[in-house]
Order: sequence, then C-alpha cells, then structure tokens
Amino acid sequence: MAGVLNGAKAYQAQKRVDMSMMVERYAPLVKRIALHLKARLPASVELDDLIQSGMIGLMNAVTKYEDGHGAAFETYASIRIRGSMIDEMRQSDWAPRSVHQNTRSITNAISKLSHKFGRAPTDLEIASELGVDLDKYNQMLMDSSSNQMIGIEDLGVTDDVIAEGGDNSKDKLFDILATSSFKKSLAEAISKLPEREQQVLALYYDEELNLKEIGRVLDLSESRICQLLSQSMARLRSMLKDWTTM
Repeated sequence: MAGVLNGAKAYQAQKRVDMSMMVERYAPLVKRIALHLKARLPASVELDDLIQSGMIGLMNAVTKYEDGHGAAFETYASIRIRGSMIDEMRQSDWAPRSVHQNTRSITNAISKLSHKFGRAPTDLEIASELGVDLDKYNQMLMDSSSNQMIGIEDLGVTDDVIAEGGDNSKDKLFDILATSSFKKSLAEAISKLPEREQQVLALYYDEELNLKEIGRVLDLSESRICQLLSQSMARLRSMLKDWTTM
C-alpha cells in the first residue's frame, strides 16, 4: 500500500512539474495574443490586465488539454487564452450596451440584405436598412470596431456565447475550430467579401499591419480602414452565423 501511495505522490509531483514547464514554455504566446488584442481595444485597457487573465487561460489549457483533442496544444491554448481575456474585458464592462446592440444590428442588416440581393450590400444599403444616414453608420462601425476583440479564426461563435457560456462555450469553440469544414466555410466567406475588405483583412491578419500602416498601403485614412475592418467582420459573422447553433 505504501508503495502505491508513494507512486501516486511521485506521479502527481511529476505532473505538477510538467504543467509548470508547459506554462513557462507558452507564456510568450499569452503576451503575443495580449498585444494583438490590445491594438483593438480602448487605451484604458491595460496590457498587464490582459496578460494576467491570459495566464489564467493558459493554466486552464494545460490542465484540460488532452492529446485526443485532435489539434496542437498551441491551437487549443490560444482559444482558452483569448477566451479568458475576453471574459475579463466583458466583466469590466468597458463597452456600452449600445455598442453591442449596434454590432448585432449591423450583422443582422447585412444578413437580411445579402439574402435579399444575393450579393454583398453596399454601405448605403446597410445604412438605409438600419434607418440611419451614412455618417451615422460609419460612426456605428467605428464604435463597433473597438468591440471586435475576438480574432477572425473565432467567428464560429458569437460574442454573446463567448461572454456568457463559460468553459462549456470555450470547449464548443474549440470543437468548431478543430473541424476542417469550419475552416473551409471561413475561407469561402472571405472570398465573397468585397475586394477592398479582403485586402484589409489580409493585411491586418496575415501581414499583421496596424490600421495606420494599412491606410498607407491602400491610400486610405486610418478611420476608413477601421470602418472597413469592422464591416468585414460583421459580414463574416453574418455568413458564418449557422455555426453558432451547432
């Protein structure tokens, strides 16, 4: 019996050592994700707060990850890290409720018009559907852009699901992202965006340029790039909304 107990203690001790090594190894991933999110958030959001919440997500990932998940640990950990950061921001209530409502309204309007026209609606058409002028619509996009805290790879689950569902939602999100069919749907959705929005997404996510740098490349103002990015995310959410019910 003593031998069994000693073996169990040794196993637990080794497991703690292994977990500690994993956390240390992937700590730079937390900072990388935090920096990427920080670029999209209000100045009042502290980088250290994002990193702190992200480390909690990393530790949860280390604890819950199993090889049978079907994807690399870094992929699984990234989802949990980002999810923990989003949870922290939601709890801080940094964005007014009206911003979240406007984001949903834009997505719904785009979805309705896309089905009606069989193509991507224009800015003017979306503004008209929302019952606002173009200037007001552009301001809604600007406000909504600070609410785009999740990455393009997370569009299979809405902000509300991530915010309210806890660990079960993060598991659901991972299950979705682990499927090749979601990745295929995402690629198809991006290909249906207006060309300028595809360019903005490519420069922002693939080339990792900031809004000012993208503006220089495309000869547009930083505010216009912000609007295009926000609008492209709304279009993608509209096209991928069926994934949220899976």
